[in-house]
Amino acid sequence: MKIKSTIFLSLFSIATLQSFGQAPKYSNEFLSIGVGARAMGMSGAVAASTSDATSAFWNPAGLTQITTDLQIAAMHAELFAGISKFDYATVTTHIDDSRIMGFSILRFGTDDIPNTLDLIDASGNVDYSKVTSFASADYAFMFSYAKKTSVPGLNIGGSAKVIHRKAGDFAKAWGFGFDLGAQYKMDKWLLGVQAKDVTSTFNSWSYNTDLFSSQFALTGNEIPKNSTEITLPKLIFGAGREFAFSSKISCLVELDADMTFDGQRNVLIGSDPVSIDPHLGFELGYNHFVFLRGGVQNIQKVKNYDGSSTTVMQPNLGLGIVLGKLSIDWAMANISQTQSILASNIFSLKLDISKHK
Repeated sequence: MKIKSTIFLSLFSIATLQSFGQAPKYSNEFLSIGVGARAMGMSGAVAASTSDATSAFWNPAGLTQITTDLQIAAMHAELFAGISKFDYATVTTHIDDSRIMGFSILRFGTDDIPNTLDLIDASGNVDYSKVTSFASADYAFMFSYAKKTSVPGLNIGGSAKVIHRKAGDFAKAWGFGFDLGAQYKMDKWLLGVQAKDVTSTFNSWSYNTDLFSSQFALTGNEIPKNSTEITLPKLIFGAGREFAFSSKISCLVELDADMTFDGQRNVLIGSDPVSIDPHLGFELGYNHFVFLRGGVQNIQKVKNYDGSSTTVMQPNLGLGIVLGKLSIDWAMANISQTQSILASNIFSLKLDISKHK
């Protein structure tokens, strides 16, 4: 039970401490994980090449590449050895030949967290019947719109997102923000740019302090106050190229760079105020039927105990198969150079639906 109490306090502290400080670097980070096994297998290097329903997340301009009347995509992933669940679903439909819209929902949550605040009563007695459980979950609801422009090869799009974060009955937040994107195709070259949280995303936190203020006061913890959390803008640039080795074998290679403006980060190019985090991915396809994917991301330097530095990176792998209108994708992310971090398996499905003419 002591271990469970520690888990509860740690997870609850993470949820509450997000509101302290001004414009924290890692706000709404659940929206930086990524969605879709195809993109995750390519280490998220898809800003220029994304062309299915998951484009609502990666670059809404890519929605214009969908050719069927309706497309549905869904993903399920279990992270941290199954402790947390990450789910995503989206549906898109055409307005006309040049415009398309979509709706997406995303949930990242940890369920069945022990609530041990009432484990010990005022007399110091331990009563395990007082232990309950709660869930800490983050939600995002996205409304996307994209269109083809009058410039050949140039497409634009945007997503409005509503954020809801909740830690049981203890704390909750509501937020709102915008993402914008554009893609340009020139022969076999693909270019893309996405501006995430382009106007900054504001989360308004409120706390039900009546549930925990007395326990926090006894243990010397700071009681959180209602506040606003700001997610600063991020720019993502992508460039890719398609290669055709034969009539059946093709390859797509893309390099993306994430630019943040919240101070120096531990990334490959870290500086103040702009840091650049590159990630590289590829997709090798055979006969538009089976796909092998891979990529690297999170390239950074880690200090060793002797003071020296080691460059580490996170490789990802993925497979995909197309069965008519159904696409099945799998990815293994978080493949670490050490055994201390467990890999995450990600599965996603995509279904194309065309109306009868």
